[in-house]
Amino acid sequence: MSVSDFGSSPNKKPGSLFSKLRATAAISCLLAGTAPTWAQVQVPQQSVPAAPGLPAEPAPNYTQPLYLRPSGRDFSKPRGYFPNLIAPYTPGAVQPPNFANSLQLHDLVKDGRIYLSLSDAVLLALQNNYDIAIQRLNLNVADADLVRTRAGQIPQGSSTALVTNTLGGSGTAVTSGGGPGGSSVAGTGAGGLAISTSGAGPTPENLDPYLQGTIQLQRQKTPSTNTLFSGGLPALTTNTDEYNFTYNQGFITGTALQVGYQNNRVTTNNPFYPYSPQLNSIFNAQLTQHLLQGFGPGINGRFIVQAKNNRRIADSVFRSQLLYTINQVEDIYWGLVGAYDDVQSKQRALDQSTALEKDDEKQLQVGSMAPLDVVNARSGVSSDQQALISSQSNLEYQQLLMKQAIARNLDDPTLAGAPVIPTDRVSLAETPEERLSVDDLVREADANSPAVEQAILNMKNDEITLRATKNGLLPTLDAYAFYGATATGGAQSPNCLNFETGQKCAPDTYPMVGYSSVFQNLFNSSGPNKGAGFNLTIPIRNRPAQAEEAQTQIEYRQAEMRLQQLYVQIRMQVINDQYALTNDRATVTAAETNLDYNQQSLDAEIKKLRLGASTTANVLQQQRNVAVADAQLISDRARYATDRAALEEAIADTLDRYGISIVDAASGQIHTAPLIPGIEPAKTVPEVNQPSQKQQLQQQEQQPTQPQPQTPSQTPQS
Repeated sequence: MSVSDFGSSPNKKPGSLFSKLRATAAISCLLAGTAPTWAQVQVPQQSVPAAPGLPAEPAPNYTQPLYLRPSGRDFSKPRGYFPNLIAPYTPGAVQPPNFANSLQLHDLVKDGRIYLSLSDAVLLALQNNYDIAIQRLNLNVADADLVRTRAGQIPQGSSTALVTNTLGGSGTAVTSGGGPGGSSVAGTGAGGLAISTSGAGPTPENLDPYLQGTIQLQRQKTPSTNTLFSGGLPALTTNTDEYNFTYNQGFITGTALQVGYQNNRVTTNNPFYPYSPQLNSIFNAQLTQHLLQGFGPGINGRFIVQAKNNRRIADSVFRSQLLYTINQVEDIYWGLVGAYDDVQSKQRALDQSTALEKDDEKQLQVGSMAPLDVVNARSGVSSDQQALISSQSNLEYQQLLMKQAIARNLDDPTLAGAPVIPTDRVSLAETPEERLSVDDLVREADANSPAVEQAILNMKNDEITLRATKNGLLPTLDAYAFYGATATGGAQSPNCLNFETGQKCAPDTYPMVGYSSVFQNLFNSSGPNKGAGFNLTIPIRNRPAQAEEAQTQIEYRQAEMRLQQLYVQIRMQVINDQYALTNDRATVTAAETNLDYNQQSLDAEIKKLRLGASTTANVLQQQRNVAVADAQLISDRARYATDRAALEEAIADTLDRYGISIVDAASGQIHTAPLIPGIEPAKTVPEVNQPSQKQQLQQQEQQPTQPQPQTPSQTPQS
């Protein structure tokens, strides 16, 4: 089967037996000493299956992939013999991981605080985030697997699941009875690298030659039980030295070469041996070629093609990891912004309720305020204090989430105790994604999606496996040719016996033959052993091969359905994210209007209270309305920011939009902060007072108990 057969439709039936027998012409080239031309193992380019309702996209150039390379050792290149001859047989060195934070993180610390922009957060995640660092090593695993398949071995593959050990994202906050928990995301791709029939089909030849040698020194002494056969000697002594070597080499055409070279030197006192020492040499070279099952580079080199596809899948999974982690860092950042703004909102509410309490106490002292109103105001202050403490705890947790997402080592006391101050806010300017049509967004998502790329590459691997199982249905027909020779020599034995005279052999009865002459006799046709033949094996009923081929076809159909299902899922996700972004913008606008209305209502209610036309309860209720509206606006802004990042991740253009080089990210050498559109600097606001949890408890314990004013019903009776 030729290499081109692997790019045709999987529905194509195997060729006839007659067409397969025509491959025997290749054997004539081998027997004649002509070096055959081997085609390069590759999968022809095909058009990518189109998404429903969209035109087909051109196929990526999978035959010449731009592999991502981490810094350090290149695991795609095996160790050679030069300049170190024993290098292939010694373990290699793998660079130990770096647990130190990047210098950019320390540069952001000013006055004991970390002033962090979203661009800096993404840059630090690319440098320090463990999820990306762990996924980066899978590129080396895929490189090492490629070296394995070039020797004819079955690929082992590498992980295709996203690494999701970074906590946070999706609005994670401290809740009562809960705690931090890791996120969980299933692996991308159509079932990962491996399928149940992966590696099925004829076993390729071992493309790495190997040399086997045996050196044996044997000393044997056998007591004689029959003096007739021992020449009257009481015991026969035989010393045998063996030096045997075998060389095996497989070729991608389905050809196997075996060369054997056996030598032994026998020294004995047996009179029936004319030579002692006696030199025996045997040479045999056999060439075997598969003609049906296992024929051609398409079958024997299929694992190399699959390993290259797997390497491209590893590149695609790394891009998925970047998209996922960047989106997660954005979620954490906007969660931090929301927590920071929420503390400010809670602080403003506490300041308002505290000011109201002081005004009520003054009015109570002059007799213009009922004691119950003061109690109500103090209750409002206590509630606002509790809300502020809860908000401060959430902010502290969100800062911790951000640190573990952008740092590798939190043992540094400078970083551990430094609060993180977000310096960016989301801009409500309309994004290009909101103006594009759904079809344009879906088409862009289909072209950029790493999941689609992985599914297509997995289908190509499935096609290769399917071709191999179809080839496995054929009988085994091998043509072989061999050449060998046997040569003997040595020196006349001093115990040689002349059977005619019963005396020892006269000198020079057997002429001396040295080892050089013995070696020449192996190749001068003085004792040749040569021939050629065919070996045919026909499995009766052939049920295992039929079942394997059927299972492979079924799994290929499953892969086709998964790909189409993936197109539908991408369309639904893009539409949903675009709708969510449009709704979020409207929600933010409504929340801003609602906050402005409630703020004006509060100002009016305070004026009424000072004029005696309202009550403290009404003012407190209006303050609650302002606090709720403020919290709703903060939440809506954060949701708009996270949904916008989610749409960018669904379209899979985050790296291009932010100007992030995936090659630099793979090498780990990235120092330029990305340019993130759609953000604006935060307005100048006073920084929040953020005591630790221990300080919050101490403040609650040290807070003096306010005397409760007596209501008229509690006044002692005279």
